[in-house]
Amino acid sequence: MSSSRAPHKVLWGSIAAMLLIVIITLGVAAHLGLEHTTQSSLQVIRIPDHMGDLISQSALIDKPNSVVTYSVTSHVNHTSIVIFDLRHGLVCYKPDNQDSCFLLRMESLDYENVQSQLNKSEQQVHQVWVVGNQTEKHTEFLGVLSSSRVEASTLREPLQSLCQQASVYWTRRSDGPGKQRLIYFCIDICFPSNICVSVCFYYLPE
Repeated sequence: MSSSRAPHKVLWGSIAAMLLIVIITLGVAAHLGLEHTTQSSLQVIRIPDHMGDLISQSALIDKPNSVVTYSVTSHVNHTSIVIFDLRHGLVCYKPDNQDSCFLLRMESLDYENVQSQLNKSEQQVHQVWVVGNQTEKHTEFLGVLSSSRVEASTLREPLQSLCQQASVYWTRRSDGPGKQRLIYFCIDICFPSNICVSVCFYYLPE
C-alpha cells in the first residue's frame, strides 16, 4: 500500500511545484509589464534647451501685406517656417520634415513683436537676419487640436502656399502637456525686442 502511494505523492508534488513555478513566472511578468506600461505612459520627451546656441534665423518682411515670415534653422540644420499674418491675426508654424501646419490666433504680445519688425522696416519687402541676445526667454506650450483640422484651400495667402501639401490643425496655448503627454517638437524664435521664445507642441487628448 505504501509503495503504491509513493508514485502518487511524487506526481502530486511535481504538479504542485510546476504550478508554483508558473504562478511565480506569471506574477513576475505581470509586474514587469505593469512597470513598463507605467513608465511608458509617464514618459516625457525632454524639451531641448538650445537657447545658449546661436540660432540661425532670418525674417522676410512684407510691409504692404503686414506679414513677417521667419526661417528658423535649428542646431541640427532643420529649417522651420513661422508666418505672422498681422492682417488676419494668425500665426502659422510649418516644421521641417513635417507634413503638417499648425495655426494659432495672435495675441497682444504677438502683435507687438511683429509690429516692431514692420515699423523698423524702411523698405516694402526685404529680408533681414535676426539675432537675439537672449536678455529674455520663455517657453510656450501649444496643444494641437487634432479634431479641428482645416482645409489648406480655405487659408489666405501666404499661408495657403506654405500649407497646400500639408495637414493643417488649430492649436491653443496651454500651461503644459502634463506628464502623460508627449511633446511633439519645439521651435525657438528670437525677436528684435530681445525676446526668445521656445514654442513646443503636443497633441491634446481627444
